[in-house]
Amino acid sequence: MSNATHPAAHAPGRDTLRGSAELIEAEEATLAHNYHPLPVVVARAEGVWVEDVEGRRYLDMLAGYSALNFGHRHPVLIETAHRQLDRLTLTSRAFRNDRLAGFAEDLARLTGLEATLPMNTGAEAVESGIKLARKWAYDVKGVPRDQATIVVAADNFHGRTTTIVGFSSDPLAREGFGPFTPGFRVVPYNDLPALEAAVDETTAAVLIEPIQGEAGVIIPDDGYLTGVRDVTRRWGALFVADEIQSGLGRTGTTLAVEHESVRPDVVLLGKALGGGIVPVSAVLAGREVMNVLHPGEHGSTFGGNPLAAAVGSAVVGLLADGHYQRRAAELGEVLDAGLAALVGQGVLRYRCRGLWAGVDLDPALGTGREVSERLLGEGVLVKDTHGSTIRLAPPLTITREELEWALAALAKVIG
Repeated sequence: MSNATHPAAHAPGRDTLRGSAELIEAEEATLAHNYHPLPVVVARAEGVWVEDVEGRRYLDMLAGYSALNFGHRHPVLIETAHRQLDRLTLTSRAFRNDRLAGFAEDLARLTGLEATLPMNTGAEAVESGIKLARKWAYDVKGVPRDQATIVVAADNFHGRTTTIVGFSSDPLAREGFGPFTPGFRVVPYNDLPALEAAVDETTAAVLIEPIQGEAGVIIPDDGYLTGVRDVTRRWGALFVADEIQSGLGRTGTTLAVEHESVRPDVVLLGKALGGGIVPVSAVLAGREVMNVLHPGEHGSTFGGNPLAAAVGSAVVGLLADGHYQRRAAELGEVLDAGLAALVGQGVLRYRCRGLWAGVDLDPALGTGREVSERLLGEGVLVKDTHGSTIRLAPPLTITREELEWALAALAKVIG
């Protein structure tokens, strides 16, 4: 699906006899209504382009919330998956497989954290990180049993499980799902005094996103992450960095914490780690932290399966020479400049780090959802978040020409 003069033009070939309207109606009749997707039904994809069932093409500026950092069907990742599918897909952790050790070694080289707990989804990684931090607090720090606390930030997004939504400050995520797990203290994001006031001798960990994605790509002040590291060290608590959206090249560095040269005790990875092919997540920590877990205390049937490990290793291989990190940093400057030119022209403000941006639009132009629908009509896929804010997170494989085309489409729909 190479670029064309008009990227939203019809492309040949259909893989289904049912059109978009019929498929949307079928989804509404048969699926839980826990999502409100844009009215596009994707049938095929390659690189940064997707094609709907009628053959219309769209530039993907969301990249599966960073799950598609390397674009759709990256040839290296697809080849790796095909090879592994022909050999072995699942053993469970009841047995060892020949891909898992290499995957863990690759992650250790990439992050400098030598121990890996493989899981599947981002929420599983967060839940696992919470369990690890609590176990460490009891076994190593000496916190009295069942009294460990974890400090988190307001406006966080760490997943949708019951424990996680219990410490969300989003009423839509929380309402109707209680009672919730105790032991969490919520403080304002980017507020070091509030954070320090919440930390005490019972604190097992501070769990934060280095950049808050769902909140609208909220980038903290310079020095905030360094301050979090200092506070946790002084109180003997773990710094747990949720890099599930921000990690693996998205912000121009392998991990977003690298912008302040910060080394957390625990790093949570997901989304892009599966290459847009299979769900893969991981909890990474030093051996002295990870060793508090013993057989039978935590597990996952699919976590660390051979297919996931093979694809995950291939993803790490794509990041090994820094090419995609540099690309995100360089094209991030193009994205930043393009958005800066729109401030006062429908854009109130924006935040950009690498190929990741949150754009606050003038509410008079409509909601973020309405602007996303207008961009859909121009052949560009984005996703709204709160109010009149949209998020931009294209695959790191996007070209400058494609990025500028998307920015021109945004200018058109808000102009």
